[in-house]
Formats: sequence, C-alpha cells, structure tokens
Amino acid sequence: MDKFYIKGGTTLNGSLTIPTAKNAILPILACSIMCGDVVTIKSISRFSDVDYMVKILQELGCDAQFQDENLIIDPRPSDKYFIPEEYTKKIRSSIFMLGPLISRFKKAKVAYPGGCNIGSRPIDLHIKGLQSLNVKIEERHGFIYCDAKNIANGEVHLDFPSVGATENIMMASVFSKGITKIYNAAKEPEIEDLQNFINAMGGNVHGAGTSTIEIVGVKSLGGGEYRPISDRIIAGTYLITCAGTCGKIELNNVNYTHNTALISKLKQSGCNIKLKNDRISIEVGHRLKSISHLETMPYPGFPTDLQSQMLTLQTISKGSSVIIENLFETRFKIFTELKKMGADIIIKDRMAFVNGVKTLYGASVTAPDLRSGAGLVMAGLCADGYTTINDIHHIDRGYLSIEKDLSQLGADIQRIID
Repeated sequence: MDKFYIKGGTTLNGSLTIPTAKNAILPILACSIMCGDVVTIKSISRFSDVDYMVKILQELGCDAQFQDENLIIDPRPSDKYFIPEEYTKKIRSSIFMLGPLISRFKKAKVAYPGGCNIGSRPIDLHIKGLQSLNVKIEERHGFIYCDAKNIANGEVHLDFPSVGATENIMMASVFSKGITKIYNAAKEPEIEDLQNFINAMGGNVHGAGTSTIEIVGVKSLGGGEYRPISDRIIAGTYLITCAGTCGKIELNNVNYTHNTALISKLKQSGCNIKLKNDRISIEVGHRLKSISHLETMPYPGFPTDLQSQMLTLQTISKGSSVIIENLFETRFKIFTELKKMGADIIIKDRMAFVNGVKTLYGASVTAPDLRSGAGLVMAGLCADGYTTINDIHHIDRGYLSIEKDLSQLGADIQRIID
C-alpha cells in the first residue's frame, strides 16, 4: 500500500486550479446510460471512484474511453441491467445506477454498494422513493432487484433530504409519462448539475437546488457534450489546509457560492478571504481562534465532507470548540489518529470537544476513510516533525494527486510507493 511522508512546518503559498467534482461526475456517468447517442464528459477528473464507475459502464456494455481530458461514452451497445458485487463493493456510488437502469431497461439487479465505512448510510430512502413510483423491489442474498415495468409518475416525499435518493428518483423518472415531484429534495449543487446534464441531453427537469424538484417525462434523451462543476470539497479542503499552515493561496475555477458555510466559519476564525468571479483567495498570518460551535447539516449548511478537515483545524486553533456530526454517526474516526499527534479531543456520541494546542507532532497514522485522510494530510503539514500516513488509497478516491497539488503550494510531501 502507498503512503505519504510529510515534513511539517511549511507555509502554503501559490495558486491552484480546482478540478471537476467527483460528486457531480458520478451521477452524471450513471445517467449517461440513459442517453440515445454519444456523450462526451469534458475535463473529467480521474478520481479512483470515477475509474470504477467507468468500469461499471463498460461491464454493462457501454463503450467508454478516455481521450485526453475527456471521457467519451457510447451507451447504445449496453444490453445488461445487472451489476455484480465485484464492482459495487469498491464504490458506494454504484447505487446511482438503480435509477438509470430502471429508466432504460425497466428492471435492475445491483449488488449492495461499498465505499467508505463511516457509519450506516441506508439505502432505504432510495428504495422507498422508487416504490412510491410503483417500482417493485426485492432485497435478497445481497442484491437489490427492481421491476419497473409498471413505473408511474407521482409524488415522492423524502423523510430526509438524501443526495443519492434525490438523484436516483430524478433519473428513474425522466422517461415516465406525466409529472413526478420530489418533496424535501436535497439541494446540493451536484444535484443542480445533474439536472443541467439531463436537460442538456433533452430532458425536462426543474427545481434542483430547492426542496421541490419537478420531472416532466420525455420519450428519450440524446447525446452531447457536458462539463461538470468544480469540486467544492477539494476547494474547501485546500482553504482549510492553508488556514492551518498560516499561508496565502488563490484557488481558480471555483464557484464560491457553493462554499458559503465554510467561508463564513473561516472568516469567523480570523481568515482574510477575498471572492472574485471564479476565484477564492485566502490569507492567514497568525494562529486562528477556535470556532466555538459547528454542526454539519445538509446543504446549504456546513458539509459533512469538510468536518474532518475543520476538526483538524480546531486542534491547533486558540480556544475550545464543539463539533456536532448530524449526518454520519461514525465520522469521527480521525479522532484516534489526531490523538497520536498530540491533539486534545474528547468524543461523546456525535459530538467532538476540542481544546486547541499550540503544536501537533509528527507520527505514523492511518487514514480510516477519504475525508479523515485529507484531515490527516493537513495535520501532517501543520505538525512539528515528520508524519507518515498509511492506507492513502482512501484519499485517492476523492483527490487527484493531493501530494502534487500541495507540493505546488510549497508543501514537503512525498508519495512512497510500497
């Protein structure tokens, strides 16, 4: 397994261009199987999760090939509606294929998905939503079987604004006759991006970004080109990391309105942030003050995908803070590793109580999941001495060569190929 070797104490300086978003690309790739002609995804970011999703499309019979920075997909040869466990166990986003397979084949058989183990991420909302549209679903022997020959339009009321369930129901309804409405829909920018992709291919979806989404059924989708939005989580990670190192960086190709909750908290802690067009610049010249209270919430609240990074920042900030994780019950796995580095943290249920210390110390730590891994990279950069991070394959799922990006900003970080 590869590992990172980091020398701490370097201040980040410079500029970076943020890539297209993993969480936007994955549902768009799933949706491409519904199209009736060639689809080109422009400036695609080749996260490991993206590569796995492309393999799933190829397993289903699609012709999918990378050409330079683009991915060209011809979904027309696809003739399969079954995704075996060998593919789904590696990527939880494989669950996004339910809706598209239902739309195209009126049936689906998908093994239970894998991905980061950060607590229960039940697919009950997906299943309940699809059942509201008269899709018959059975779960047996580790597989989800869907029969959608009698799928109908209707109203779906989500018990929780789940991103994945919202996207699956959207895609499952594209070819339904009449109008389907999703209430209490998730509002994430990636959902709005999926809507824009569907409409660019000939669909008729409205309301994404609000709590009510309306899908007007169409007979078919065509093909075309599409460029996904930039990755707000990567941008947020680098903003927080810069803040921890008391650095000065500029990020390009960003929509800063997607990171409003984070920017507000960073300003509150003492960061100097400037926003202009598609750029964010941040400058920090002193130790930051702690954020007394932070809770993760569905968008537009503070994102759970930046909680580990912000927790790490609080460990070296001046004062005490309480962080509440409302979305995933075991997303404090970074806690044990940060303690090895000298952090003063107490975990109680879904709450982290943090007393900031002046210095973290380099140690050998292990990335338990994707976002915790990003937080540990930040901790290593801020620490005194050398840090080794093991199991960095988790980090590769959501960051494109994070070591190259940070090295470009002046960090001393190396990937050790083991």
